[in-house]
Formats: sequence, structure tokens, C-alpha cells
Amino acid sequence: MLESLILPGSTFAGKVDQVVNVVGVMVFFWFAVTAGMFFWLLWRFRYQEGVKALYVNGTEPDLKRWINIPHYMIIVCDIAIIAFAVNVWYTVKQTLPDPKEVIEVIGQQWAWTFVHPGKDGKLGTDDDIKTTDEMHVLANEVTQFKLESRDVLHSFSVPVFRIKQDAIPGRVITGWFEPTVTGDYDIQCTEMCGIGHGVMEARIYIETPEQHAAWIEAASPK
Repeated sequence: MLESLILPGSTFAGKVDQVVNVVGVMVFFWFAVTAGMFFWLLWRFRYQEGVKALYVNGTEPDLKRWINIPHYMIIVCDIAIIAFAVNVWYTVKQTLPDPKEVIEVIGQQWAWTFVHPGKDGKLGTDDDIKTTDEMHVLANEVTQFKLESRDVLHSFSVPVFRIKQDAIPGRVITGWFEPTVTGDYDIQCTEMCGIGHGVMEARIYIETPEQHAAWIEAASPK
């Protein structure tokens, strides 16, 4: 369902979509059951001339089962969702594959700064390429990012990758992705970070090796 609205563009995007879809289906199921029961009870116990209302306190065994059985079923669904989500969380957050490139991502009010390795392929040298609101990565290769904030809380979100990671002042947070598509897509800040939060957007350019090499050549310090 989600994948029909937003293109899945990373190796783990499909797994994230599955979690969202499973949660959506389960929530809709229980909503439909609850709404159906609610309207049935309205009709079943509607006012009828000559029929005296019953007083119940909720401890009657034949009535408690209408609470206990759905309660146990929902707990089973919750456990299934947790198990499913933890598996995806481990893949996205706890594994760290060896990267082809490492890029620094810096959030500040109200822009994103990206520091890419230059021709030498290493960060922290005079060859680094710095861009504002423009990130360039290789398709079908693992990229690590080192995320930090220079001022307040920000959140680095790339919807096509299904990534959302908070940027916390004073911390450097490492994450990764492996694009499976090419083209340019949105980068957003999804943490309210001040009056300019709504315009703190950027673009990520996912390139073939030839395109990426040409960009590095053109953007490298002269």
C-alpha cells in the first residue's frame, strides 16, 4: 500500500513498508470490528416500549468475555507487530555494512550541509566537497552518513529510503543506506526546529558511477 504512494528506493525500504502495511491492516481490522460492534449494540439495546433497562457492573462472566477475548487477541497482534518491527529495526539501525562512501550530514537553522569525499575518496582532507541542500550518492552502493546538528534538534528524513534519524546537538550519529534507484528526491527536516522549519528542505541525487565521477570532477576544489 505505502509503496504505491512513495517509491521504495533503498534495500530496506520494502521491509519498512511491510511493517507499516501490517500495522495499517491490523488497525483497520480492529477499527472495523469495534465500529461494527458499537452500531450493533446501539441497535440491539435501543429503547423499546415496555422493556426495562438492565443494570450490569461488568463482572458478569458472560459479559466479561466480550472484553477479555478481544483483549487477548489484541495482545497477540501487538506481540506480532513488535517482533516484526524489531527485526526491521535491527536491519536498519543495528547493522552497519562497509560503505563505498562516507558523507557528513550537518543540520542547522535552516539548511542542510553535506561534506562529500573528493577525488581521494576520503573525508577530512583538503579535497572534500561541501554542498548546501544538495547531497550526491552512488546507486547500488552502501553509503554511510555521519549526522550532527550545529544548533537545535533536527531530523534527517529521506522518504524514498524510508530513513528518519534525529540530529542531536553534541552527538554524531552514524547511519547507512543503499539506494536501488537513480534520480533526485526529497530530503526533509521532520523535527520542528524553529520558524524556518517548513523551508528546511534539500535534494538527494542518486547517480550512476559515471554520473557520480563527473559530478566529483566538476565540484572538486580547484
